Amino acid sequence: MSTDIRVATTDSETRVQRMTGMGRIGPKWFPLFMLLPAFVFVLIVTGFPLLYSLYVSFTPYELLKPNSLHFEMATALRNYERLLGDDIFWRSLGNTLLFLAVTVNLEYVLALGLSQLLARVTHGQGLMRTMLMIPMMFAPILVGFQFRWFFNGNLGLVNNFFVSLGLMTEQSRVAWLVDEPWGMISIMLATIWMNLPVMTIILLAGTLSLPQETYEAAEVDGATAWQKFRFITIPLLAPFTYIALTVRSLDVARAFDIVRIMTDGGPAHRTELMWTYVTRLAIEDTKFGLGSAMSWVTVIISLAFTVYLFRQLVKSRIVQ
Repeated sequence: MSTDIRVATTDSETRVQRMTGMGRIGPKWFPLFMLLPAFVFVLIVTGFPLLYSLYVSFTPYELLKPNSLHFEMATALRNYERLLGDDIFWRSLGNTLLFLAVTVNLEYVLALGLSQLLARVTHGQGLMRTMLMIPMMFAPILVGFQFRWFFNGNLGLVNNFFVSLGLMTEQSRVAWLVDEPWGMISIMLATIWMNLPVMTIILLAGTLSLPQETYEAAEVDGATAWQKFRFITIPLLAPFTYIALTVRSLDVARAFDIVRIMTDGGPAHRTELMWTYVTRLAIEDTKFGLGSAMSWVTVIISLAFTVYLFRQLVKSRIVQ
């Protein structure tokens, strides 16, 4: 009877291979063959626009001048040379790096604390996780309008709150979105509020997956709570930390919606980030070639940062 079962199984596998074409392709290449339509779709949707924008970055193309889309070797790098001499480009790059460093690091510190607290909650943990995800449910544009009202110089909630407490007078109201450095700080607070749950959930998942035997051994050795957190939790969370930092760094580096709504990069480019300046160059000023060149500069910087964090992730996994 077992022989009949094996024969029937072999016959069914043969029929499956004939129906799917696995026999002609081979089991080694069959998964890649099944993924081929997805690869082709991604290539069409993503690959072609990327290559086209790279080509445009070497041309003086302007949207209102269709004939300007032509490539000349002598002037191929002119857009990149113009960026190197553009003070606004360097200011937007500096603002982006500052925005990235402050926002991601503050998110990490707050998310680490929240994840440790949530991991120790015994009752209502599901409800607290659900409430934690609420800021992610809002669209970035809606968050931008919300915090734009909060920090409005005349009718904003923040100024009215300080006036009601007597910490500020009607004449000393602060123009949060105009004055430096409050404009950048306001955007940072809005971004942190909206995206803090992402990093918290990643670190919470890592915390809940840590082996409890290590903590039990540390308790036997007389380790304090701070020592367990410093020498066990943080090192073991390193892979999750680098994943969270990579995801959030790439997301923050592409910040556009909130900045566009709250300050539009102003005043006087004080809150100008790289992607808002790309939009200003390519769409508002119709200098599509120059905007494409700046886009590729941001892509290269993002790739370099991603490679660095990925290498750190690999090292942390090897050490463990």
